[in-house]
Amino acid sequence: MKIICVGRNYAQHAREMGSELPEEPVLFLKPDSAVLLKRQPLFLPSFSSEVHHEVELLVKINRVGKHIEEHFAYRYYDEVSLGIDFTARDVQAELKKKGLPWEKAKAFDGSAAIGQWVSKSEIAPIPEVSFRLEKNGSIVQKGTGAEMIFSVDRLIAYISRYFTLKKGDVLFTGTPEGVGPVSADDRLKAFLGDQCLLELLVK
Repeated sequence: MKIICVGRNYAQHAREMGSELPEEPVLFLKPDSAVLLKRQPLFLPSFSSEVHHEVELLVKINRVGKHIEEHFAYRYYDEVSLGIDFTARDVQAELKKKGLPWEKAKAFDGSAAIGQWVSKSEIAPIPEVSFRLEKNGSIVQKGTGAEMIFSVDRLIAYISRYFTLKKGDVLFTGTPEGVGPVSADDRLKAFLGDQCLLELLVK
């Protein structure tokens, strides 16, 4: 199982980070050890003083695929969820300055929180899906599938040019604007429409 993440896939988020809009998807990976265990809190890492939340729409790959054509990409996933890509922003900023990879900031243990999976047949088409993240009862991020620069199907086609997709792989599709820091004792809840798919505590 691999976790494939997409950066800068929402225009307003790219702008809030001071980044140019990408001409093609920006990809990075997280190892399976990054998955936050169910019902476990996120323990803030000692090497960062600025961990940010980034809520994202997720899809789970359901079959092996390579060089997938975009118009067939819908066949390669049938479950959707929400997740949080936790980012050590201070570490990432230093890595960016040096032109180095982001893994220390993005792929640390617990940095990939994954919510409950739901069948895509039970929800609206992804361009119509709305989702949000609440921190301590207040909405801090919200977005829709239609706001993605690169659609899920386009992402799957693009990614499969470089990586063979396998059953169980998870795709984090990018975060909308509103990313921000988390602190000890914060409670985070991620909603797909009105359904809470992910809830966790920060320690």
